[in-house]
Amino acid sequence: MGEESTPAPAAKVYYEGCPGCAMDRKKETQSGVPYKELLFVATTTFASALPITSLFPFLYFMIKDLHVAPREEDIGFYAGFLGAAYMIGRGVASVFWGVAADRVGRKPVLAFSVFSVIVFNTLFGLSVKYWMAISTRFLLGALNGFLAPVKAYSIEVCRPEQQALGISVVSTAWGMGVIIGPALGGYLAQPVKQYPHLFHEKSVFARFPYLLPCLCISFFATLVLISCVWLPETLHKHKGLERAVEMVEGTTTQESAEPPKKSLLRNWPLMSSIISYCVFSLHDTAYSEIFSLWTVSDRKYGGLSFASKDVGQVLTVAGASLLVYQIFAYRWIDKVLGPINSTRVSSALSIPIIAAYPFMTHLSGIRLVVPLYIAAMLKSVFAITRTTGTSLLQNNAVPQEQRGAANGIATTAMSLSKAFAPAGAGILFSWAQKRQHAAFFPGDQMIFLLLNLTEVIGLVLTFKPFLAVPQQYKQ
Repeated sequence: MGEESTPAPAAKVYYEGCPGCAMDRKKETQSGVPYKELLFVATTTFASALPITSLFPFLYFMIKDLHVAPREEDIGFYAGFLGAAYMIGRGVASVFWGVAADRVGRKPVLAFSVFSVIVFNTLFGLSVKYWMAISTRFLLGALNGFLAPVKAYSIEVCRPEQQALGISVVSTAWGMGVIIGPALGGYLAQPVKQYPHLFHEKSVFARFPYLLPCLCISFFATLVLISCVWLPETLHKHKGLERAVEMVEGTTTQESAEPPKKSLLRNWPLMSSIISYCVFSLHDTAYSEIFSLWTVSDRKYGGLSFASKDVGQVLTVAGASLLVYQIFAYRWIDKVLGPINSTRVSSALSIPIIAAYPFMTHLSGIRLVVPLYIAAMLKSVFAITRTTGTSLLQNNAVPQEQRGAANGIATTAMSLSKAFAPAGAGILFSWAQKRQHAAFFPGDQMIFLLLNLTEVIGLVLTFKPFLAVPQQYKQ
């Protein structure tokens, strides 16, 4: 009795004129890292992240210059809305941009997003009324739909073993933009006051004291927009209603071989990773807000009595550590642990670091500086590891034609979490400082306890039965 013949595997078919097929062919023939595409991912993300926080150190002064707050104590209220306007706008529109990226392609949405940075970031620098400032910030967030397609793009230009690198490039460029943005604003805002020998009192920068950093960011974004001409598309665009899939023997249609698409909201591997992602995003944003407030608050309230420039130095060193970590260490960690275990380990290791912060107020000099810098660097590294790991799970939980929409849902949920976190963190911090002599976790110990509880919730959500693992990560 003769042996049954094994069906030959399906041969990969590439369609002429399809950019997605061209990218797949390139990935099959070239095993190296796609440096050109990842460089564009990095510059696009960096240009889009710069304006988000570039003027955060000056929101207090902007509100005073706009003469909108009737009393000094009301400035924080108006500054909070101005700071949150970007995230609210992005939360409203991210799903739309994700779906658009799945329909028309990644390249057009990315190019339009960079264009929106050029226009509305410049208009924000020209704001002379509060309504104009808050409107341009909202529109900048709503029309800058880069985050959903750029995550999908960073996955699609990489071979499977390089996908962790692609997502980590997005995370690193984003982190660097958020850190360098305030530094750029600090050097270039109010140039007439900072550099009177270079800028005249009757110059345009005297009337618009926050225009110069916005112009510099917009100029960089213009260069990035020009580079979009050479950006290859990755979305599959096959002509015809039916796409033939050639086999070694016989022919069948691709539709018959493809399973029906799941509803994204019913795709639990996607939704469970998005929920975990949002909890971690809420924690990280609240941590950033509380860390800055804690370091500059007086020691009698449990703080460190740092000057703002000292806090900037700590954050700059933490940002530099992210770049070194992503370039030299993350790919190895992802290869050894995978995205799920690396997320769990980094979340677990963040807990003792946060628990140690309130006890640093009893230290001074070099005994304070060394552990504080090490803790801040490690916390940043662990945060970026969690973000990258959950982003990998999201992008591998859906097929390519749904990846943009999936990232849009994740970006919307994350943006709303980040819009809520600063206000909530500020309220909790003020409440904690009023209970310096409480018997149970007095003062800042309480606020760091609450931060750790959020971290623990995020850690628990990375385990079964809550987290559903995409097929390729199942053991």
